[in-house]
Amino acid sequence: MLLNCGQPLPLLRHTDVPPRVIENFILTGYRFPNYSLRDCLLSAFRPTNETGNFWTHFLPVFVFFYHFVEVFGWENAPHGDDPFFYPLWNYFIGVFCLLMASSLAHLLNSMSIVVREVCFFVDYGTISAYTVGSSLAYYYYIHPRAGLGEMEERTSPEMDLEASSTTLDLSVFFDTLYIPGACVVALVCVLSCCNTRQRWRKHRYVIRTLVFLLPFFVSSTPIFYRLLTKSPYSYESSSFASSSTMAVYFYRHCFWLVLSAVFNISKLPERLAPGRFDIWGHSHQWFHCFTFLSILDELHMIKAEVKAILLYPSLLLPPGSSPRLPGPTVTSTYGVMLLLQTTIVSIIVWFSWKANSIFGPERDQLEKDHTKKHSKCH
Repeated sequence: MLLNCGQPLPLLRHTDVPPRVIENFILTGYRFPNYSLRDCLLSAFRPTNETGNFWTHFLPVFVFFYHFVEVFGWENAPHGDDPFFYPLWNYFIGVFCLLMASSLAHLLNSMSIVVREVCFFVDYGTISAYTVGSSLAYYYYIHPRAGLGEMEERTSPEMDLEASSTTLDLSVFFDTLYIPGACVVALVCVLSCCNTRQRWRKHRYVIRTLVFLLPFFVSSTPIFYRLLTKSPYSYESSSFASSSTMAVYFYRHCFWLVLSAVFNISKLPERLAPGRFDIWGHSHQWFHCFTFLSILDELHMIKAEVKAILLYPSLLLPPGSSPRLPGPTVTSTYGVMLLLQTTIVSIIVWFSWKANSIFGPERDQLEKDHTKKHSKCH
């Protein structure tokens, strides 16, 4: 990081950087505003107030991959490129992009004010895409029609009619509205979070946290239904043993999400001791750790259902109901994600253009000031 007369660029206090980049209760360790790409990459090995933010989402990429690939070595598992795994690969893409975009946003945001804005626009976009990747996995591996139970145990015509009506209602929602609804909610999240960088600044952390509660509830509806209904697997089967762990993983998934929200909104512990947690241990690092733990338990939950299906592929469905859930296709998985990502990129480009028009002059002035200082070294 030799940019300042052959010496490493000094880290700055909050009083020495533009107000735009100041984080609440973080007083030191700022790199902004004139790092080059090389300097940003090298700063991953230098104690700044973004170093922990980078590593707490970069290292988890490898942990997630280690647990993810285990599925393909299971007995009776089809080949990795089989359509059965299309939803799982889309989930992987969502998680991978989320972790990489988050870590790189924290690593590269000190190049300029405009680059900082774009980095976090991309960050919000990948979070939203991840929620749709989760929805695809939930839809194909935790679909509620598999949880209606065996009809042969029902003897009352009224119960038969009620079950038939329930099946119809679920078919309308999950087969017609669930995935499109998840995509629409994801786009609403991107728009809302990007807007918090240009307005609603005072309450931006609360808004961003609350906004992402909506995709959680929409995406998790198959899980809520499965938790409230009878298992589709016979109690003596290996599938039942595997599927029964889903609830534990889901509750842990929710627990980590709640903890991450608490830290993201409260700004603890740095709120209690400003300046003491500038480099290590501040709330955003804990936020990253807890969000990854939630993702890891979500992966275990999905794997439990995948294993149950592989062990018991003929799901028990009521007689006379619609056939098994149609298998995943390229269009219904990769096609959905591609269309969503294209729309998200369009939103990011729009907000980036607005950010450049707002902060471009300030960026140019900072670059001129840096050039003048740098020329005095020669």
